[in-house]
This record gives sequence, structure tokens and C-alpha cells, in this order.
Amino acid sequence: MANFDFLRKIPLFAELPEEDLQSLCQIVVDVHLPAGEVLFEEGSTGDKAYIVRTGEVEIIKMSQNREILLAKRGPGEVFGEIALMFDTERTASVRARVDTDLVSIGREDLRLLLKLSPTAAASLFDIMLSRLQNTQNLLKQSEKMAQLGTFTAGIAHELNNPAAAVQRSADQLNTVLFASAHTFMRMVREGLTTHQQQVLERYVRMTQERAKEMPEMDPLVRSDREAVLEEWLEAHGVEEAWDCASTLVNLNFNDGNLEELSTEFGPQQLPTIIDWLNNNYTVFNLLSELRQGAVRISGIIKALKSYTYLDQAPILRTNIHQGLDDTLIILRHKLKNDIKVRREYDPTLPEIDAHGSELNQVWTNIIDNAADALHEANTPDATITLRTRQEGQWIIVTIEDNGPGISKENLPRIFDTFFTTKPIGQGTGLGLEISYNIVVVKHKGDIRVKSEPGKTEFEIWLPKELKEED
Repeated sequence: MANFDFLRKIPLFAELPEEDLQSLCQIVVDVHLPAGEVLFEEGSTGDKAYIVRTGEVEIIKMSQNREILLAKRGPGEVFGEIALMFDTERTASVRARVDTDLVSIGREDLRLLLKLSPTAAASLFDIMLSRLQNTQNLLKQSEKMAQLGTFTAGIAHELNNPAAAVQRSADQLNTVLFASAHTFMRMVREGLTTHQQQVLERYVRMTQERAKEMPEMDPLVRSDREAVLEEWLEAHGVEEAWDCASTLVNLNFNDGNLEELSTEFGPQQLPTIIDWLNNNYTVFNLLSELRQGAVRISGIIKALKSYTYLDQAPILRTNIHQGLDDTLIILRHKLKNDIKVRREYDPTLPEIDAHGSELNQVWTNIIDNAADALHEANTPDATITLRTRQEGQWIIVTIEDNGPGISKENLPRIFDTFFTTKPIGQGTGLGLEISYNIVVVKHKGDIRVKSEPGKTEFEIWLPKELKEED
């Protein structure tokens, strides 16, 4: 038989008695796979294992809508056995790299083989264990790179807004300063007295203070006030009265201010003085916008550095609230449009010993999953609530969302490797498994999950003190 000599060379079948191997050759099926053809898809039912006779196949998994090449299998190699033995869906797709000939064996036949041959069982166990570890390591690395790409895009988006505001304000400031210099020269020609200069200085200082924040005012009241001021300014010969009127409203000018200015400065001087105050207000306002933009950029960079704990020891004193807030900044692009975030922090919460950057990964995985669930379900009044509290030697962080919940069937499996409820290609099924290992294995803590429609709650229990293992 053509398959007899081939299968005898495969470690999985090498120790089978000749009679059993001949029986196996009667039940295996030959499969031909042209180059580029897909043998099975990720998510399909695993009912057969395969051995490559000639050619080569590639094992592919979709993650973040991109293909990840997990492995290549050549002549004599077995694949498809994991889903077969665990009776689960395929965790990856298989595609022929070149014209490939395969030998397939069904589930019951493979299980019978393992009963007949302890050597075959040991060989298959070694293969499966090695592949699970390699696949998990590769996907974890890919998950980190994909997450890094997502964060980079999000941070770029967050930085773009204040950076654009800074650039816009700087461009406008350049124009306004030129106009202000022109107005200043006009004012010099007016020959202001010492008293007039003192009055003007007082108004400039007031302008500087009030330019930091626009007064709250009903739109109709504002419109009426602007109309009255515009009429007054036009009557006193001020050009572009409409623009100056808006500024005076922002400065919260009243009739007393107008009367003082018209009394202190003559009819020829007043238009120049109003123009000077208008220019100063615009300059101070633009400087305030520049400062806000710079502060925003600095805050994002500070949060990013804190989030990754650059140049820090593996275990350090960690502020849980700071880590949660930094994570929210990193994920702001995903939350700010339609998801409200409520913080209910215990103000007395102490710092704890922890692997800070890894805890931030836990917060990221859980909050990111909550945001995805809320978006996918289009949840009305979508809300994520973060709570912290203390119980004895434990710090408890609760992350709750009001999304559709996790089904009773899926709840026991959410920490299983490769298990995901997201559509194929959207997730690797490693986020919660990684989080579980960080909390339970590395921090000697616990993660407890409760879920029902309208409320999913993750409780992360962390010890206040953590000793690093030798």
C-alpha cells in the first residue's frame, strides 16, 4: 500500500503493529490541495487531522483584521489535531503554499489509534503541547504589536487635535500681533497723558484676566448685548464695530466701563483705544489657547510615559488610580464619542506593590472589551464605571459596564486561551487570559466576574504587598 511506507516513517505511527498500521491505511483518505486553496477556515468544525505527504501548507490566524502566519507544515508533519482532540472549532485556517498532497484521518480513528499505541499518544501529546506554547507566544507578541499599533493611532489622534490648535493659534497670533503693532503706533501719535496711560493699563490688565475664560451667557442675551454695543461703537466712530462689540461682551463690559472710556479719552482717541483693547484681548486669548494646547500635549505624553512605566523596576509602588486614569487617556479615542466614564474612587486607597505596566495592560484589556461590547450592542446611555475600595490587605478594582452582558454558556470560558466572543479576525482570545495570568499568577490576586444583561462586572483583587519571587 502506498500509504504504508509513508505512515511508518511518521513518529506518530512508527510503533504501531503492522496489522494495525495496515488497518489504518484502509481508513485514511488522500486529499489533494492545489496551491492557494484553503483546506479549512478558522472557526470551522474540527473533524479531521492531516499529515502532509508532499508540498507545504501555511497555518494562518486573523487578528485585528490582518493575517498572522503561525507556522508552515511540510512533508511528514501533522496538523489539525488540536481541534480534533479537544472537540473545538478550528483556531486557525490552513492554506496550501504549493500543490500539496495530504493524508487525512477522522476523529474516532485517531482516538482509536491513541488507545492502541502509547507511543503514538505520547508523540501526539508532545506535538500538541509544543504547538500550543509556540502559537500562544506568537499570538501574544502579535497581540502586543497590534495593541501598540492601536495605541499609536489613538495617541496620534489625541495629539493631533491640540497640535492643530497650537498651530492655528500661532498663525492667528502672527496676524494679530502685526495689527496690534499698527494700532500701537496710532496710539503713540495720539500722545496719551500719564493719567490716560494709567487708565489704559488698568483696562489691559482686566483684558488679560478676562481673556482666560469666556463668560457664561444665554445666547439671546449675548446677541442683544452685542447689538447694543455695536450701535454704541458705531456712534463713536469705531471701525469694525461688530468685531469689537463681541470682544467687549466677552470682557463683560458694562455701561460704567463705556462711560469711563468715553470720558477719559477724546473722540479722536476712543476708536484707537477700543481697537487696542480688542487686539489685546485677541492676543491674550490666543496665548491662552496655546497654553491649553501645550498642557494637553504634555498631559498625554506624561500619561503615556506613566502608562508604560519607562525605566522603572519590575515591582514598584503603584498608584492604582493613576494607572486607571492613564489608561483612560490612552483609550480616549475609543471612549469619548459615545461612552460615559464614571469614577468612584476610594480617596484613602494606598499605593501598592505591583508590576505597574502589566496592571495597566489588565485595565486596558477589560476596558477595551467593555467599550467593544457597548459599541457592538449600540447600548443606550453607554457607561463604564470604575470603582476602588479596600478590604483588609486587599485592594479591589471594579470595572463595570451596562452592555448586553456575557451569556451563561460563555462566562465559564472567558479566561480560556484563544476563546473569544468577538467576530473572527477581531480578537485573538488572549486578552483576558493574559489579564488572568498577570493578576492571579504574577500578583497572587484574583479576578471575579459577574454578568447579566445590562451589567457586567469585573472585580480585580490585588494584595497591598507583593514579594518578588526568586
